[in-house]
Amino acid sequence: ALAENLAGKRVVLIDDSIVRGNTSGPILRLLRDAGATEVHVRVSSPPIRHPCFLGVDMATYPELIAHRLSIAEIQHYLGADSLAYLSLEGLIRSTRSNGDHFCKGCFIGEYPVDNEAVDKEVFEMR
Repeated sequence: ALAENLAGKRVVLIDDSIVRGNTSGPILRLLRDAGATEVHVRVSSPPIRHPCFLGVDMATYPELIAHRLSIAEIQHYLGADSLAYLSLEGLIRSTRSNGDHFCKGCFIGEYPVDNEAVDKEVFEMR
């Protein structure tokens, strides 16, 4: 049924985020194997270039694909025809605020607390 719907089609794959890059690549291959002629990826967050030290179970620097690769390199790695992320400015605009009320650490590496003194386990329930 997938091939019947995708054969010869251009597809836009929308993902909430790309952290390690190990989910989107296999999905793109499935879409291409089903006959999609083009696969374009749009991500509804800015690139995640820094880990979360505040309790979100997220990858370390070496595991973060956007920390290691440029957007063009990620596009090539995933096998996408195009790749675009929501900008940080676009994310902030979407909240209808100046962005001062939420953490942007995983996007820009600036945390609301000193991450040198923070161990993520401190924030996790035991």
